[in-house]
Amino acid sequence: MSKGERVLVISGPIGAGKSTLAQGLVERHGAHRVSSRELLLARMGERSGDRRTLQEAGAALDRETGGRWVADSVKEVLQRQEGPPRLLIVDSVRIASQAEALRRALGSRVVHVHLSAPEQELAARYEQRRSRAVSDSEGTSFEEARADATERGVETLAEFADLALNTHRHPPEAVLVQVACLLGLFGRDVERLVDVLVGGQYGSEGKGQIASYLAPEYDVLVRVGGPNAGHRVYEELGPYTFHQLPSGTRAAPRARVALGPGATLSLTSLQQEIADCRIEPGRLFIDPQALVIEPSDVAFEEESLRKQIASTAQGVGMATARKVLRTAAKPQVRLAKELEELRPFLSPTREVLEDTYAGGGKILVEGTQGAGLSLHHGDYPYVTSRDTTASGCLAEAGIAPGRVRKTLLVCRTYPIRVQNPDGGDGTSGPMSRELSWDEIAQRSGLPLEELLTQERTSTTKRQRRVSEFDWSLLRKAAALNAPTDVVLTFVDYLAASNRSARRFEQLTPEVHHLIEGIERVAQAPVSILSTGFGFQNILDRRAW
Repeated sequence: MSKGERVLVISGPIGAGKSTLAQGLVERHGAHRVSSRELLLARMGERSGDRRTLQEAGAALDRETGGRWVADSVKEVLQRQEGPPRLLIVDSVRIASQAEALRRALGSRVVHVHLSAPEQELAARYEQRRSRAVSDSEGTSFEEARADATERGVETLAEFADLALNTHRHPPEAVLVQVACLLGLFGRDVERLVDVLVGGQYGSEGKGQIASYLAPEYDVLVRVGGPNAGHRVYEELGPYTFHQLPSGTRAAPRARVALGPGATLSLTSLQQEIADCRIEPGRLFIDPQALVIEPSDVAFEEESLRKQIASTAQGVGMATARKVLRTAAKPQVRLAKELEELRPFLSPTREVLEDTYAGGGKILVEGTQGAGLSLHHGDYPYVTSRDTTASGCLAEAGIAPGRVRKTLLVCRTYPIRVQNPDGGDGTSGPMSRELSWDEIAQRSGLPLEELLTQERTSTTKRQRRVSEFDWSLLRKAAALNAPTDVVLTFVDYLAASNRSARRFEQLTPEVHHLIEGIERVAQAPVSILSTGFGFQNILDRRAW
C-alpha cells in the first residue's frame, strides 16, 4: 500500500508521546495529522476548550454514537483531502469502540499503535508540557486529568493495537523508526556465491562465534579489517581470539582462508595465529597489497588516540593514514609483498576468488567492528579508520556487489561500546539510553560478576559500556547494509533461562517481541540466534 492508503491510529495515556510521534511522521514522511481534539471541537462547533470540558464532551459523544463519531469524522477528512494521497494520522483514540469503529469503516487501511510509559514519567511530561502551554487547554493538573474514567481505561487499548511501545525505554526517534517501518514508509548474469557477515552496532556483537559456526559451509573464508578487532570463538578446549585470520579457520580446516588487499597486518599477531592454527602454505592467501603496521604507528596511537577516543591503539589508523599519503608517508609504507616472512602465503586474493567462482564454491566474508563505528557513517571522530559496512568490506576484499547472495547483520540485545579512555578527558563516543551492568544483571538474572568479567574488550581488555537496544541505529545499519538476514546475539541477557532453550518456542516472550520489532525495522528475518557462548547455544532458523 502507498502512504495515502494508510490511516495510523494512535492511542495511549496523557504524556505517552502520541503528539511527538505524530509530529515526527508529519515532518519526516509528510503525513497529515488530525487530532481528536480538533475533531471534537468541530463537532461541538467550538474553537477552543479546556481538557476537562473536552473529556466530558467526548464521553457524551461516545455514549451517543457508540464511539463511531471518530470514524465518521475521519471519513469526512479523507473525503476532503486534495492532491496526492497522504498518510493520515488520527491522534488519538481513547476507547476500544472508537478503534473498532475505525477498523469497520476503513478496514485494512487502519494501523493502530499504542504508546505507554510509567505513571511517574507521564506526570513529569504532562507538567513540563503544561508549563509551556500558551492556552488554557492544559489548565487541569495531571491528577485531575488522569481521574477521568476514560483516561483511566485507555491502557486497555494496548491489547488491540498492532504495535505497543513503552516510550520510557524507546526515545522519540526510536518510536518514529519502528512505526514508520510498521507502515512500510522505508523503501529493496553472475552467480551469487558470496555471503557477508557484518556488525550492526559498535562491534563486539559476537560475530566471531557466528562466523565460526557458519564456516564449515564455505570453501573460502575472507577476513577484512585489522588487529584492532578481536573475534572470540568458544571452542571445546576454551576460547580463542582471532585478530587477523578468519574466525572459522579452526572450525573449517578444509576451507581456504584469505586476507584481502584492504587488510591491515600486525606481523607479530599474524605469525602467532598462523602458528596456533597450524596453517600451511596453500591454505592461507595473503594479498601482496595488504598493509603492514609499523611500531611507530602503534606508538603514535598509544600517545594520542587511546586517551582521546579510547582507541585500541593497534596502529591500524596511523598505518592507514600513511597508506593514503602514499609516497609522502614517513616512514615509507611497506606492503605484504615486501616481507620475506610472508612470501610463502602471498597470492592475489582476486585470483583465489575467481578460481572459487569458476568452481561454484561459496565464500564467507567476515567483517569487523560495526556500522556505528564506520569512518564515513559513524559519529565522527568516535569511529574506526575504515568503512565497516558490507560495501566497505567487499571493497577491502575485492569482491563485486553483484556476487553477494546473503548479507547477515549481527546485533546484540544490548549494544556495547568500549569504556571511556583512562588518563584523558575524551570519550569513546555517544550511546542511546546508556545502562549499567548492574541493571542488566537485575533484568536477566545473570550474576553481575559474570557480566563484568565477560564484558571486556577482546583486544584491550577494557570494561565495556552498555545501552538499551538502539532502534535508530538498527534502522541506519539496515539502510547501509540492506541485510537479507539478521543474527541476534546475547539473547540470554534478556533472561538467563534463554540459555537452556534449544528450540525457538522455548525462548521467553520478551525475545519473541524483540524479534518482531527487529524484523520490522531491519526488513529482514532474524535467522540465527545466540543464547550463550558455544555452538550448542546457537538456534538456526535459516531457510537457506
